[in-house]
Amino acid sequence: MRNIGISSPIADQPRSPLAPDEPISPARSALMAKIGQKNTKPETIVRKLLHAMGRRFRLHRRDLPGTPDIVLPGRKKVIFVHGCFWHRHPGCSKATTPKTRQEFWLDKFERNVERDRQKEEELQSAGWDVLTIWECETKDMEALRSKLEAWLQQP
Repeated sequence: MRNIGISSPIADQPRSPLAPDEPISPARSALMAKIGQKNTKPETIVRKLLHAMGRRFRLHRRDLPGTPDIVLPGRKKVIFVHGCFWHRHPGCSKATTPKTRQEFWLDKFERNVERDRQKEEELQSAGWDVLTIWECETKDMEALRSKLEAWLQQP
């Protein structure tokens, strides 16, 4: 018996790895769950630099809006260290949008950016000075040091 292959226009179209109506695979879910919110590499870089500059700080104060990554309580200053991808760093090449499930991702990114804006406003209203450091800014240590020094010298 011969096996005859039948071709149809629908069957020949390539399918995306995750169509919008398909559930997320357990492997993809596990991969995304590994992405941490605290003690990330960019955050660690900023902390080490601040420490080398003689600054002491607190981490992840949950009593403040947005749970800032780094808090300098005596100066009423807080630092958020944001990932360019998750927090949509404007103009950054790392702020890409996945090709699959774009509606989901765009909605998620929009919520992240809005939440960041809201938490920053809440902190400023409470008298805190807020600095956002982007993941890509942690690559150039001299520029990062200059940025931190200038911000820390402000009253």
